[in-house]
Amino acid sequence: MRHLKRTAKLGRTGEHRNAMLANLVCSLIKERRVTTTLAKAKAARSVAEKLLTLAKRGSLHDRRLVSARLRQDEDAVRMLFQELAPAHKERRGGYTRILKLAQRQGDAAQVAILEWVDTALTTTPEAPKEKPATETAPAAATEAPAAKPPEAAAEDKTTPASDQK
Repeated sequence: MRHLKRTAKLGRTGEHRNAMLANLVCSLIKERRVTTTLAKAKAARSVAEKLLTLAKRGSLHDRRLVSARLRQDEDAVRMLFQELAPAHKERRGGYTRILKLAQRQGDAAQVAILEWVDTALTTTPEAPKEKPATETAPAAATEAPAAKPPEAAAEDKTTPASDQK
């Protein structure tokens, strides 16, 4: 029985799994979004969030721990510490999201998108103020065609009949 066994094996040895997750997280840091299977996305999510938590602290020791986990990919480490950590400074966890997609054609594996949650994208309070103004304008536009005189409606009906002759 697999009680209390938390590690997702993913059908790989420990070394292969760690290397694959390091590559997946490096791609996530560099590209901001990766498409992979749902099982790999769930396994990479915990690694990415733990590394971002280390990057938010920002000490030299944390930088060395992140560099060791990402297999010495210095570009990814630099981007994590200089770009992503300051962007998520106020956030207390939940740095990534997983969006489920359709099943893959070849093997019917569940595919998902793993991406960072953007804190910069927020709705402005001005957007609701514009909606009532736009709702009244289309209502007035729909009333104008309905107020056609009956003679104009009769002309519209006779025009297609004359084209058929």
